[in-house]
Amino acid sequence: MHYQHVKVHRQGHIATLQFNRPQKANALSHAHLEEIEGAILSFREDTQTRVVIFTGSGNHFSSGADLSDELDVSKMPLVQRRRQQRAGERCIEALLKMDQITIAAWRGAAMGGGACIATACDFRVGAIGCFMRYPEIDIGLNLMWKSLPLIINLAGLARAKRLVIGGEHITDHTLLAWGILDELVAENDVMQACKKMALHYAAKPPVAAQMIKQSANQIAHALNHAIMHMDVDQNLLTAASEDRARAITAYRNKKPTEYDGN
Repeated sequence: MHYQHVKVHRQGHIATLQFNRPQKANALSHAHLEEIEGAILSFREDTQTRVVIFTGSGNHFSSGADLSDELDVSKMPLVQRRRQQRAGERCIEALLKMDQITIAAWRGAAMGGGACIATACDFRVGAIGCFMRYPEIDIGLNLMWKSLPLIINLAGLARAKRLVIGGEHITDHTLLAWGILDELVAENDVMQACKKMALHYAAKPPVAAQMIKQSANQIAHALNHAIMHMDVDQNLLTAASEDRARAITAYRNKKPTEYDGN
């Protein structure tokens, strides 16, 4: 399959899925998300590949949602908007359901949706200078894509609140200390470290490894599916608020503002 915004390379038991919008810091437009989901689903019947490395072209893993995306959902019927807004959720669910072991090769930014993808991988190898931020709160939105439990599971409840409610910007050594990163290496060594890890897992008996992964994920996320279906509805509600409009203006102008809860 031909992709415009994604590159997929398979070699032996290891594959690389690369986000390919470096001019946009791999920002996630709707078209980009659909391609990522399609690329992930292409591994569903692939029994040769045992490990998939996710990475970004250029200097960043992904800067998150593309706020300049030309798709205007405001004129869509509500039923269509709900489905359209679940594009990221479908991408994360497809990633979590992959049989293959997944590793994020993380350079630079993993923000918003980019952080959601990184935390949905089984492991994360970061480069010195990498950072994470969930900017949704500062543009008046909740975190979507069923991804709140992912960061809670990795960092713990209080730290997740600091990230998602507080909008804190955390960098390489803190990411490692909080358990979000599994390894931290020099920037030029990220792919080499990921391939070393990939070779380790690719050498394991694949049926056992894949069953263990799926069982572990089911244990970790057992209650998430009962609750997180509503985050897209929360998004539609917050997006319609007056505070959302104030937040967007403040964010773009880089000036503080006051909110009244409307």
